[in-house]
Parts: sequence; C-alpha cells; structure tokens
Amino acid sequence: MRFIANQIPRAGTRATLTYKFVPTFSAGLEWNPRAGKVSPLANWLAVQETERRPAFIFGTSSDRIGTPSGQSFYATASKGLKRETGLPIAPYLGLAYGTYEDRLRPVGGVNVAFTERWSAMLIFDGVHLHEMLSYARGRHTFSAILVRGHDPGVSYSVAF
Repeated sequence: MRFIANQIPRAGTRATLTYKFVPTFSAGLEWNPRAGKVSPLANWLAVQETERRPAFIFGTSSDRIGTPSGQSFYATASKGLKRETGLPIAPYLGLAYGTYEDRLRPVGGVNVAFTERWSAMLIFDGVHLHEMLSYARGRHTFSAILVRGHDPGVSYSVAF
C-alpha cells in the first residue's frame, strides 16, 4: 500500500491511497478536499520494458495539476536509456484525455536518476511544464515540485 500527500499552494492539497494488487497493477482513491471529491486511481503496466522495447502503461487519475475537477485517462510509453546513452535518463511520451477540458492532449517528460536516492523529473501535462526533485529513503519519498515552473509544492509518499 502507498499513501501520498501533496501540498501545492495554488493547486491545493491532495491525498492518495493505492494498493498494488499484482506487480503490474495498482489502484486506489484520490481525495481532493478543495473540490470535495474522491476519484479513482489506477495504473496498469501492460507491457514491461525490455532492452529493445519500451514499457506501455495505461491508467486513470484526477485531471492535471491545478484543475479543480475532472478525471484523466492516459496511455504512455517509457524507456530507460542508460544502456544507449550512458546517462541515467528515462523519457516517456503519451496521450491523456482530460474531462475537465474535455480534450485529448500530448504528455511527456523525463526522469533523471542522479543517485540511488536523488532524482529529478520534468513533467509536461499537455498544457504546462512542472519540475520535481525527489529524495527517497527506504519506504519514504520526499519531493519538491515547481508547478508551471514557479508555484512551489511538496509531496510525501510512504509505502507500507
């Protein structure tokens, strides 16, 4: 089980609770107290990454950061490129349909693993770019995020 709490001043507070049913599928709930809404979360790793093939992931969550309501449905492909580039990077690309704006949008980003504990991620949600820096220690992860490149926020995650 994983619990995540986020606090982003302009986007609000959100809390999620997910359960990994099998190694490739997790599901749970997300609570947005600002909107007074609880919505479903799901993430399915449909195709695992290999040396030659990217991973394919499908899922649903609340709509993008900063929207007051809505559900998002997404499909992404991701691939760790350390073997090819010598750099600890893993980009992803995909499509997301958001009910808040009732439209399909491209999404993407890249994760950079500086060390086993420190990583950074650029996230493009189809409208805005967000930067995130994370520190993991055991079952705990602490993250700082800049929503739209300027609104600071924090996130805490614990697996149990």
